[in-house]
Amino acid sequence: MIDTKTVAEIAHAADVPVLVDAAAEILTIPNVHLERGADLVAYSGGKCLRGPQSAGMLLGREDLVRAAWVHSAPHHGWARGFKVGKEEAMGMLAAVEMWVQRDHDAEYATWTSWLKNIARRVSVVDGVSTKIVQPEGLSNRTPTLTILWNAEKLGVKGRTIVDTLWNGEPRIAINAASSSDPAQSGVSITPYMLEPGDAKTIADEVVKLLKNPPSAPEPPKPPTVDASGTWALEITYAAGKSTTHQLKLSQDGAKLTGTHSGDFVSRPATGTVSGAEVTVRSFYGEEHGDSLDFTFTGTLDGDRISGELSMAEYLGASWTATRKS
Repeated sequence: MIDTKTVAEIAHAADVPVLVDAAAEILTIPNVHLERGADLVAYSGGKCLRGPQSAGMLLGREDLVRAAWVHSAPHHGWARGFKVGKEEAMGMLAAVEMWVQRDHDAEYATWTSWLKNIARRVSVVDGVSTKIVQPEGLSNRTPTLTILWNAEKLGVKGRTIVDTLWNGEPRIAINAASSSDPAQSGVSITPYMLEPGDAKTIADEVVKLLKNPPSAPEPPKPPTVDASGTWALEITYAAGKSTTHQLKLSQDGAKLTGTHSGDFVSRPATGTVSGAEVTVRSFYGEEHGDSLDFTFTGTLDGDRISGELSMAEYLGASWTATRKS
């Protein structure tokens, strides 16, 4: 990876400015990126700075910052429709003023104490180990608690606990954790966005699930259908419909490979067949400013598949597919 100083030297030789995306980083004063040669640095308002989610901050060369400002409200540039409101602008100012007043060491100590309490609570379950790792670097600076156990002995994997908590009440969002030992499974917890009392709730629920594990997902069944072919899709979104998507699939046993073509781009598709249930997933990264994540699940009957579509942050939809060849 090329460091910022080197990037800036190469770019500046061609009279090209450098923008650093520091969205999830802590704010450094004086700014480390500007000191390393960057011309602009952009921060998210709603992450480390704890300001308005719909706002952000741009630092750097005055002429470039002013150029960005000219494209914002109340000026009639193309970006006026995406303006940050006056309330968000003042909220952003308040967040920066609070940033330099906050006791960051005390915050980290509080977050670590919450993780220690969770670790102490879950350690009463036989076979559970815990580890707290303190952050390094500038981005997403938060301590992390990793909880590991032998999945076979406890009868549950970390992913199952993560999914159960996400779908439970209260809803709890944590991550699955892995280990160099394939027999180990687990979860990881960051306290970044917790409020006082949340750590106790998390500990209660995790201990409950470790002591009385939820049922694991059913294992895959041998395929009873052939999903090979070219499929024309009709997707019904929350608002609107699309008939331009297509799947081209090849099946080898329970494994599916092929392509998923959408309105604008094609990308590789992979999937599985369990009995008559078909699952196909495709992912398109942020090459053009957005990422697209599709997971199709449905039941195949003859030359027709119907089911549900998960689009991650873009929620869900229903879909049907007709085999064309």
